[in-house]
Amino acid sequence: MRFGVVVFPGSNCDHDAWYAVKHNLGHPVDFIWHDSDKLGNVDAVILPGGFSYGDYLRCGAIAKFSPVMSAVRKFAAEGGLVAGFCNGFQILTESHLLPGALIRNRDLKFICKPVELITATSDSPFTSTLRKGQTITVPIAHGEGCYVADPETIERLEKEDRVAFRYVANPNGAMHGIAGILNEGRNVLGMMPHPERASDPLMGSTDGLAIFQSMVSAFAIK
Repeated sequence: MRFGVVVFPGSNCDHDAWYAVKHNLGHPVDFIWHDSDKLGNVDAVILPGGFSYGDYLRCGAIAKFSPVMSAVRKFAAEGGLVAGFCNGFQILTESHLLPGALIRNRDLKFICKPVELITATSDSPFTSTLRKGQTITVPIAHGEGCYVADPETIERLEKEDRVAFRYVANPNGAMHGIAGILNEGRNVLGMMPHPERASDPLMGSTDGLAIFQSMVSAFAIK
């Protein structure tokens, strides 16, 4: 299974994601420059964390106009696996590949620390190697990580089992403690925590590797 990691101006977790896939997961992975209108021969796409275009307008609001995002939208529409972490999640919501929005944290402060997540569903290509209700520890690093959506959207996410992860102790004020969600087709995941930063024993946790392993398992049975 070959992964692609999109690189935007301002991305700072692209190499983290590349390392997690290449060295911890043991699968081939390519960098995809934001100005490319093609993804190449990849089976899954990762939108990494960082500050795409400096977050000068609004997190992810400029990145959604990058040529690569047209290719990502087409890839997702055809059932390809797309995962966005932190800024990648923000880009996915701005691109309307996922519903809702990410706004300033409840205390208006940047938060960087390990947090506990509850696996809200195991019925997805990103969580299938986890048990529903299983707790994992993954770091966060964001200033605009508070997930919000209208009541109808929240109700639909809950009813359709599309909440992927919740915070045990909600650090940013996200509605319903939501840390990650899925699209209707369940092939697009957005999550604010950084699983790529919890994929190597040297980092103190390998809990995040389960997200990548789930993607490989899903592709194997596709």
